[in-house]
Amino acid sequence: MTAIRGAVLTVSDRASSGSYQDRSGPLAVELLAGHGIDAGLAVVPDDPAEIRRGIRTAIKGGARFVLTSGGTGIGPRDVTPQVTAEMLTLALPGVVDEIRRRSAEHVASAVLSRAEAGIVTSKKRPAAFVVNAPGSMGGVRDTVAVVGPLVAHIVDQLDGGDHNP
Repeated sequence: MTAIRGAVLTVSDRASSGSYQDRSGPLAVELLAGHGIDAGLAVVPDDPAEIRRGIRTAIKGGARFVLTSGGTGIGPRDVTPQVTAEMLTLALPGVVDEIRRRSAEHVASAVLSRAEAGIVTSKKRPAAFVVNAPGSMGGVRDTVAVVGPLVAHIVDQLDGGDHNP
């Protein structure tokens, strides 16, 4: 089976400035590999233009799956969900509902995540599945546990495959 090309985009002012070591992004890359997803890693600040550029660059580079890590909370600089929502052609709210449900079993504040998930389409590139994960190690683990088994099926569906996994 050929690996699915993916991308992980860490969204963090501190990690992008070098004042904080990104741990969630590398963990996401490692966990996704276990699901047949070959993902590169980039880090951007909590800035709408940078987040948008990061997602678009990943898709232009051939990523069929993009996982963002960070910026899903309620802080004033947490803008990842808004940027992602603007880019989505088709939202998949059940995906993030399940991630929040699983995470809330361990951390009550997980219900505050405003993460988005869905499909980004382009006239020039194949469609891609994009999902926001919290910037925590646990949030990334829970996100990959939910989406990892779905990515191959979603990409197959985007390419016109049968509805039965």
